[in-house]
Amino acid sequence: MKKLNKIKRKIKSFFPGAWLLGCALSLSLYAQATEVSSLADKTARYAVETYYDDMVDSLGKLVKYNTLAREGISVFDNPAHKAFKAELARQAKVLGLDFTDYGAVVVVGLGQGRERFGIVTHGDVQPADPTKWAKSPFELDMTSEPGNIIGRGTEDDKGPISSALYAMKAIKDKGISLSKRIELYVYMAEESDWQPLKDFIKGHELPGVNITLDSEYPIVTAEKGYGSIEMTFPDKKLTTDSPYLSRFSGGFFGSQIPEDAAAVIENVDTALLKRLKAKAENNKTLTFDFSSTEQQLTIKARGTSAHSSKPEFGVNAITHLAELLTDIRWPSNASGALVNFINDYLGTGLYGEKFANIAYRDDFMGPMTVQPTVLKEVHDGIALNINLRRPQGKSTGQLENEIRGALANWQQENNVKLINISTSISEPFVQKDAPHAKTLLSVFSHYTGIKNPQPIAIGGSTNSKLFPNAVSFGPSMPEKVYSGHSEHEFISEAQFKLNLEMYTAVMIELAK
Repeated sequence: MKKLNKIKRKIKSFFPGAWLLGCALSLSLYAQATEVSSLADKTARYAVETYYDDMVDSLGKLVKYNTLAREGISVFDNPAHKAFKAELARQAKVLGLDFTDYGAVVVVGLGQGRERFGIVTHGDVQPADPTKWAKSPFELDMTSEPGNIIGRGTEDDKGPISSALYAMKAIKDKGISLSKRIELYVYMAEESDWQPLKDFIKGHELPGVNITLDSEYPIVTAEKGYGSIEMTFPDKKLTTDSPYLSRFSGGFFGSQIPEDAAAVIENVDTALLKRLKAKAENNKTLTFDFSSTEQQLTIKARGTSAHSSKPEFGVNAITHLAELLTDIRWPSNASGALVNFINDYLGTGLYGEKFANIAYRDDFMGPMTVQPTVLKEVHDGIALNINLRRPQGKSTGQLENEIRGALANWQQENNVKLINISTSISEPFVQKDAPHAKTLLSVFSHYTGIKNPQPIAIGGSTNSKLFPNAVSFGPSMPEKVYSGHSEHEFISEAQFKLNLEMYTAVMIELAK
C-alpha cells in the first residue's frame, strides 16, 4: 500500500490534475487481487440455468408500460408509473422479496443486515416513435432479429431491473447468508427530473456502497457533465424571387441524436434542384427524399438515432441536411439563419471544433461532444437545442463565457439577433474512491474473459453521482453500440444472460 501511494503521489506531482490516472493505476494494480468465489460462481450459473425464461417474461411485463414523463403530470401521479410500480410490487412478492413504495422511488430488498449494498436503476423511459419499430416499442420483439430482445427499456433500464430481481431470487433460493442487505432502487424520473430523487435522499439513509445498472462495463468512474445551449432564431418575412428556406425542422428529444430532419425551399429553379440531388446521391451516410410542387422543394433526411452521449454511433440528420444546403448563403429568416449557423459553427463534426474555441478534451474522459438535437417551432421563430457532454478540464464559467462570446461574434458578423439564449452546464462527475472496484473488475474479467479490465469514463449521466461510493456496472459491453434512447433499443439474449450471471456474482461477493 505504501508503494502504491508513493506511485500515486509521483503521478500527481509530475502531472497536475492527473488524479484519474492515479485512480486507474491503483485499480489496475488491485483488479486481479480477488477471484470470484465458488459460491458466487455456482449461484450465478444456477440463476441463468433456472431463471432466464422467467427473467425474459418479467421484462416483457415491465416493457409494456410506457413510463414516459408526461407534461403537467407529476412523477407521483403518472398513471403509467403507478401501473409499472404495481407490476414491480407483484413480481417482488412472487419472488419473496420485500417491496416499499416511496412515491418517486421504490425499493426492492433482500435480507435484514444493518449494512446495505445498493443497486440503482430507473423505471422511466425516453419517447419512442412507433412508426420506426418493427413491432410496438412497448411489446417485447424477439422475432424480428433472432438473438436480440427489442423494446423500449430493454437496455435502459428495465432489462437491468429484471436481471437484478432474478439475481436476488437465485440468492434467496440458495439460502445464502448475507452480512449486508441488498436493496434495489428503482427511480421513476431519471430521464426527466432528478429533484424528486434528491428530495428522497435528504430524508433517507442510503447504502454505503452502490452500483448503478445504467451504463457500461467494466466500471464507470467518471461521467461527463450534461449541458445544453438554447437559442431562438427569430422569424421575419421575406419578399424575394431568389431561393429561400421557409422551413427547417428535425429532432425528437434532447438526449437523442436526431434521425429525421426536413427542409422546405421556395423559388427553386432547375439548376439548384439538379445540384442538390447530385450532392445527395454522393452522400453515403444517410438517405434523402426529394418532392416538389412548382417552385417549392421539400427535402427529408433520414439518419440514425443514438444516445446523444455517443454521437459517434449515430448520424445526425439535422447537421447532414444543413450540410447538403451549403451551396447557398441563405436569407436570414428563421430557417435560413438557423442553417447558416449550423454550417458555420457545428458542421457534421461531433466535438464542436467549428464553434469558435469551445472545443477541448481530457486524457481520460475524452472530448466534449456538441450536437444539435431538437428544433422546435415557437411563436417567435425556431428554437434550437444543442446538447453538450463536457469533460473535466475547463471551468463552467470559462465554457459559458466562450459560448456566449462565440454567439455574440456570429450575431455581429451575420447581422442576426438571436433571442432567448440560455446555457445550462452541469459539472463532470469523478468517483475517486470506490472500495468495491476491484471486486467488480474481477467479476467482469471472470465472466467475459477480458484480462486486466480498466475503469472507463462515459458521456452519459447516471444517478451514481447522488449515491455514496457508487460506480456504474453495465449493462452495455465496452465498444458495443449503446442502443438506449435510439429507435432501435435492444439487448441481446447473450448479454441478458451474461448480465444475470455477473449481477448475481457481484451481489454475493459484496453482500455475503
